[in-house]
Amino acid sequence: MKNNIKRIVIAGGGTAGWMTAAMFSEYFKGIMDVILVESDTIGTVGVGEATIPPIRVFHRILNIDEQEFMRATQATFKLGIGFDGWRSENQDYIHSFGKTGKEYWACDFQNFWLRAKGLGVECEYGDFCYELQAAKAEKFGVSEKSSINYAYHLDASRYAKYLRSYSEARGVKRIEGLIDNVAINTDSGFIESLQLDSGECVAGDLFIDCTGFRALLIDKVTESRFEDWSHWLKADRAVALQTTLSGPAVPYTKSVAHDAGWRWRIPLQHRVGNGFVYSSQYLGDDQAVEELVSSVSGDTVSDPRVIKFKTGRRAEGWSKNCIALGLASGFVEPLESTSIHLVMSSLVRLIKLLPSTGSLSSVAREYNAQTNRELENIRDFIILHYHINGRKGSPYWRDYANMDIPDTLKHRIELFKESGRAFNRDGEVFIAESWVQVMLGQGITPHFYNPIVSAMSKSDLEKLLAGIRQAVDKSVARLPNHNDFVQKYCAAEKP
Repeated sequence: MKNNIKRIVIAGGGTAGWMTAAMFSEYFKGIMDVILVESDTIGTVGVGEATIPPIRVFHRILNIDEQEFMRATQATFKLGIGFDGWRSENQDYIHSFGKTGKEYWACDFQNFWLRAKGLGVECEYGDFCYELQAAKAEKFGVSEKSSINYAYHLDASRYAKYLRSYSEARGVKRIEGLIDNVAINTDSGFIESLQLDSGECVAGDLFIDCTGFRALLIDKVTESRFEDWSHWLKADRAVALQTTLSGPAVPYTKSVAHDAGWRWRIPLQHRVGNGFVYSSQYLGDDQAVEELVSSVSGDTVSDPRVIKFKTGRRAEGWSKNCIALGLASGFVEPLESTSIHLVMSSLVRLIKLLPSTGSLSSVAREYNAQTNRELENIRDFIILHYHINGRKGSPYWRDYANMDIPDTLKHRIELFKESGRAFNRDGEVFIAESWVQVMLGQGITPHFYNPIVSAMSKSDLEKLLAGIRQAVDKSVARLPNHNDFVQKYCAAEKP
């Protein structure tokens, strides 16, 4: 493919489409025309209402004002995810966005904590994490001197509207219409244009497929297979439901394990997003709806909506002159809130790789390789939550515990068990600290630790831990209540 890109056509709106339009309109203004085609008659999945910290980088790239964005999307802050009943029916833990303890060049903090536990020092690993303790205390605050690491809960439909206004103000042209046909050049196999039901023809040089699970464009230009991951991630359904607030918004997402899946709870300023992810092999749709409705608090403000999906990825997210983003490129269930992040990281990757002239074949191969590595790392992280569980009461969880897992994940688990070590792979979104928090939370206790920590006496170790815990407690004590802070932070526009 020769690079002569003057016109970018985005098929589909929603979060993925308007994130793409926003990025291109900011960085290719005056260089390329950006057109987005969508239809008001087609709804969006719209349940990706929780995010992870890199979204703040995306907003900085776009010079988005945080308070303005939070008012527009009715957002709250997120410090992590609380996992209720995942390890076993009566055990809970939080995977936070913070780093625990202090870093040391030769080994990570968990090694000091493991030795302390072996010496009989009473403490929990999470006692030494600022963000985790703030989440438990339902506190939050930001300032110019703040070092707290966070993300957001947001209203996905409002977020798309916000980014639409942002994009159109920067020259993006929106065309209303249904895609009737994708015109392919018979010689090159490239997309030439989109033909709409109105009869309009939308030509372009580069096409971005943001049409969700329908994947209207990418399926026309690639013969690469869809890699099905449902043998590792069994869930293939989700029920989504919105309710009124029944209490103050807390600064973390709740993920509650059920016999045949798990339930999410995402508090916003104006309502709560609820959902239930499950497998149709183990539970019927009507039963799933009933289970969700009976579990939520507050009054319902929307009808339950069943969404079908298949977990996996397209081996080639970029083929010919078409790039699939969001659900069109694949899907990993929303357990760790990665859907919006994957759109963002793909856009950043695309902009970094796109050359000004020449062939794009090698660029497409590198893009696909990087994207696939990122997805595999996320896949393994999600499988970890399921595979290491002590829930013996249902076939769903027993099957997860007994299944074969990818060799890449098997290695991580064995390494942690044998040495207490976690690591980061190239381009990985979840840092080693996240793996440590989840592996400990799911009940993996390493048999050994780095011997270098044995050079520290018990009294010195206790003094070190006490100092860290005291600093964390003092920092958390200074924070305001999360709900109070959000109301004040988003109360009025800046003068």
